[in-house]
Amino acid sequence: MVYVFLADGFEELEAVAPIDILRRAGLEVAAVKVGPGERARGSHGVEIAADMREEEIDISDLKDLEMIVLPGGAAGVENLCKSETVKKIIARCAGAGIKIGAICAAPSILARLGYLKNIRATAHPSFRNYLALGGAVLEETKKVLTDGIFTTAAGAGVSAEFGLELAAVLKGGDEAKKIGEQILFY
Repeated sequence: MVYVFLADGFEELEAVAPIDILRRAGLEVAAVKVGPGERARGSHGVEIAADMREEEIDISDLKDLEMIVLPGGAAGVENLCKSETVKKIIARCAGAGIKIGAICAAPSILARLGYLKNIRATAHPSFRNYLALGGAVLEETKKVLTDGIFTTAAGAGVSAEFGLELAAVLKGGDEAKKIGEQILFY
């Protein structure tokens, strides 16, 4: 299972591209609404019906969880930061070695919580200061990269590449390449 957390103000491309690509890879993916309501409203007004709400997650039982994904969008990231559920799940994932993907502003959440110390990472240029303050090894020339359990990406323009990297992390490079060819990425 992969959880993609959607809080109001999320960047639509950064959520939809990974959801699509991971589902193409045959993974079970749930869009999880963070905050009130059943639908998440993106930063450009696109609404997405969630598969589940954050309250439905049993944090004590994450045995089937393979990865969580944190889309960016400045307002969405601030709303993710307000969620105790999201913070607890990040902590459980980091402690159990469960993969975490974060794009654009979202790597700043991981840095603020102290999880990127000595981890090579990237983020949107306007959020890279959080990475530096959090002790990350900033990779300014990389658009998408994986270091350990963390996959980070620079922003909406690399959403498909981010999704393909997440697919490669979970299903292998051949599967990601096959999907990339299907969507005319490679």
